[in-house]
Amino acid sequence: LFLATLTYDTLRFEYEDFPETKEPVWILGRKYSVFTEKEEILLDVTSRLWFTYRKNFPAIGGTGPTSDTGWGCMLRCGQMIFAQALVCRHLGRDWRWIKGKRQMDNYFNVLNAFIDKKDSYYSIHQIAQMGVGEGKSIGQWYGPNTVAQVLKKLATFDTWSSLAVHIAMDNTVVMEEIRRLCQSNFLCAGAAACPALESDVLYNGYPEDAGVRDRLSLWKPLVLLIPLRLGLTEINEAYIETLKHCFMMPQSLGVIGGKPNSAHYFIGYVGEELIYLDPHTTQPAVEPTDGGCLPDESFHCQHPPCRMSIAELDPSIAVGFFCNTEEDFNDWCQQIRKLSLVRGALPMFELVERQPSHFSNPDVLNLTPDSSDADRLERFFDSEDEDFEILSL
Repeated sequence: LFLATLTYDTLRFEYEDFPETKEPVWILGRKYSVFTEKEEILLDVTSRLWFTYRKNFPAIGGTGPTSDTGWGCMLRCGQMIFAQALVCRHLGRDWRWIKGKRQMDNYFNVLNAFIDKKDSYYSIHQIAQMGVGEGKSIGQWYGPNTVAQVLKKLATFDTWSSLAVHIAMDNTVVMEEIRRLCQSNFLCAGAAACPALESDVLYNGYPEDAGVRDRLSLWKPLVLLIPLRLGLTEINEAYIETLKHCFMMPQSLGVIGGKPNSAHYFIGYVGEELIYLDPHTTQPAVEPTDGGCLPDESFHCQHPPCRMSIAELDPSIAVGFFCNTEEDFNDWCQQIRKLSLVRGALPMFELVERQPSHFSNPDVLNLTPDSSDADRLERFFDSEDEDFEILSL
């Protein structure tokens, strides 16, 4: 215990604190002043779930790796952006983690969904094994688009959260597609209409009635992930203002991407610097205690977060948003439209009411009509995952 405390205290001195600046600090849709709200900034950052490399977890697939050091950073970033969606869904954006304070059950339910074991919904085991279907062998580097596709598939098993996950293809967000996806469960209001839903397996002892209650609602909470390429080898400066605005929106889940060779989870910005959580620390895998309690301190970054110049960002990213209600989604659409009017801000993606006609023509990308989203995206970003090298161990 002493060593763990020492490590965090040591880190406190190694990391540069926030600069004394009049510029506002934006963290996932919240605006802060460094001068009057430094403690609030650090508490907000610490409250995000922080997933890093781990070692000595059960072997992936029974015979695979027992650590993800050197290859799992983008998978960990995918976990972080998705954990933020689950926190907003089950705890709310204003929820805060305070060291030593007893947390509510829903917090542990969220955390349990990411623990390094095969039966957690979004564990490194599930992500790595589901990635095999996307053409990624276990231990291979993922790009932002691949991890988004895998998380979308895994979310279908998470009946407790009952999320609608949409990955916007070809730099285009189609509102009609999203509405159809989020309102689809309204048709399942009668148990007789959806008998299969009643027999869903619930892992981790999640409350069954929550899933049933959510199926009766008119709008499934939306996780919107938008894989983007903002330049060839470096980020095009024209996108920087738009990217900053994404962190200002209350629906923001942040951005996954990074510098070449390493992935980060970006949660905000100050001035010309991005604020991020870094997964490149190897910690021992966490086991529940005999009493079933989960030691959770290592899942919260308790030192000032890292910063880097926006200009250093690798151009291949995925931007995330969470819309808990239809009103949230309508508000988000309105903000995106306003953003297109900001001088000097080049839109990173297009927002359209319905699918453009050229989308439905498979010949445009020379694909078969039944080709999956993942295939289309992989061709669209056919070189994206090769931009990164695996870090040597």
